[in-house]
Amino acid sequence: MVIGDRLRELREEKQFSQGDIEERTGLLRCYISRVENNHTVPSVETLEKMARALEVPMYRLFYDGEKPPAVVKLPKGTTDDWGGSGKDATTLRAFRQAMSKMSANDLKTFVFMAQKMANTKEK
Repeated sequence: MVIGDRLRELREEKQFSQGDIEERTGLLRCYISRVENNHTVPSVETLEKMARALEVPMYRLFYDGEKPPAVVKLPKGTTDDWGGSGKDATTLRAFRQAMSKMSANDLKTFVFMAQKMANTKEK
C-alpha cells in the first residue's frame, strides 16, 4: 500500500476536496497534492493531522478493513520489546541510567561518538 494512494482514497470516500483538507489541517494544497501523488512522504505528525481532518482513526491510514487488525499474541516467553530481557536488557538499562545523568552537551557528544562508531567499518 502506498500512503498517498490511501490518503486520496479516504479523502474521496468522504467527498472532501484537497481545499477542504487544507482548511482542516493548515497544510498547503500543493503539499497535499504532492503527498497524494507519492512525490513526498509525510511525517507522523502530518499523518495525524490528515487522519483528524479525514475524521478517521490513525490505523485506517494503513489498514483498509473496517475493524482494527487483531492483536497478535506472542508465544510464551518471548517479548516484543527489543532488549527486554537477558544480557541486552542489562546493557540497555546501564546505558539508560548513565544517559539520564548526562548533561545535554555530554549527551550530544555521546550520540555523535556512537554514530561515528556505527559508521566505522572493520578492516
